[in-house]
Amino acid sequence: MAQKINEAHEHIAKAEKYLKTSFMKWKPDYDSAASEYAKAAVAFKNAKQLEQAKDAYLLEAEAHTNHRSLFHAAKAFEQAGMMLKDMQRLPEAIQYIEKASVMYVENGTPDTAAMALDRAGKLIEPLDLAKAVHLYQQAAGVFENEERLRQAVELVGKASRLLVRQQKFDEAAVSLQKEKNMYKEIENYPTCFKKTIAQVLVHLHRADYVAADRCVRESYSIPGFSGSEDSVAMEQLLQGYDEQDEDQVSRVCTSPLLKYMDNDYAKLAISLKVPGGGKKKAAAAAAASGDPGAAPPGEEEDEYAGGLC
Repeated sequence: MAQKINEAHEHIAKAEKYLKTSFMKWKPDYDSAASEYAKAAVAFKNAKQLEQAKDAYLLEAEAHTNHRSLFHAAKAFEQAGMMLKDMQRLPEAIQYIEKASVMYVENGTPDTAAMALDRAGKLIEPLDLAKAVHLYQQAAGVFENEERLRQAVELVGKASRLLVRQQKFDEAAVSLQKEKNMYKEIENYPTCFKKTIAQVLVHLHRADYVAADRCVRESYSIPGFSGSEDSVAMEQLLQGYDEQDEDQVSRVCTSPLLKYMDNDYAKLAISLKVPGGGKKKAAAAAAASGDPGAAPPGEEEDEYAGGLC
C-alpha cells in the first residue's frame, strides 16, 4: 500500500512539472499533466486512499478542461463522484456527476450525459426521492431533445413512479400525461392503456373524479382501447366510485389487471377508498329510517350478498 501511495505522489510531482512554464516553455502541457493526475488517482484508489484519489481526479478534470478536452474532463468528474460514492458522500457525488453531464452535452455527446444522469438518479434514489425525480427528468429531457423518445419515456416513467411513492399526486398526474403522450407518439398503444389506469388511480386519490373520467374519455381515441379489458375495468371503477359502491371498487382494484401493475400503482389501487366510505344504497336507506347505523330494510340476513372484498 505504501508503495502505491509513493507511486501516486510521484505522478503528482510529474504532473506539476508539466504545468510549469519557463523561458523556453511558454505554455503548460495540460494533456501530459492530466495523464499523470489520472495515474495518481488510480494509484491512490488501489491504496484505498479515496479522498486523495478524488482530489487527483479533480486535478485531472481541471487539466482536461484547460486543454478543452471536455469529454475527458467530464469522465474525470464522474470518477471523482464515484470516489465520493464509495465514501458514502452521495449528495457531493451527485454534484460532480451533474457537472459531468453538462460537459458531455457541451461536448456534443448528449447520450452519455443522459446515461450519467440516470446513474446518478439510481444512486441517490434510496436517500433522496425528490432529487432522483429531478435527475430522471433531466435525463429524459436530454433524450427528448435528441428525439429519442423510447429512452426518454422510460426515464419519465421512473419519475412518475417516484412522485406517486411520495404522494405528490398533482405532479404525478402531469408526469403520467407526458408519459402517455410519448407512448402514443411512438405508437405503443397497449402501454398507453396501462398509463390510463395509472392516471385514473392518481386522479381518484386526488379526489378529482372529473379528471379521472376525462382521462378515460380521451383514451377512446387511442386505437384498441375501446372494448379492451382496461377500458371495461376503468368504466367499472369510475361507476363504482361515483355510486360509492365499495364492493365494486374493491373488485376492480384487487383484480389481476391492477394487482400486477408496477408496485407503486398497485398500492394506489389497494388503498383506494370511495367517498363516504360505504355503499350509497345502504347510506340512503339508513338516512331514510332516521338511524345512521341501521341496515337497509330486508338486508339484515344478506350482509355479504355483493361478495367478499
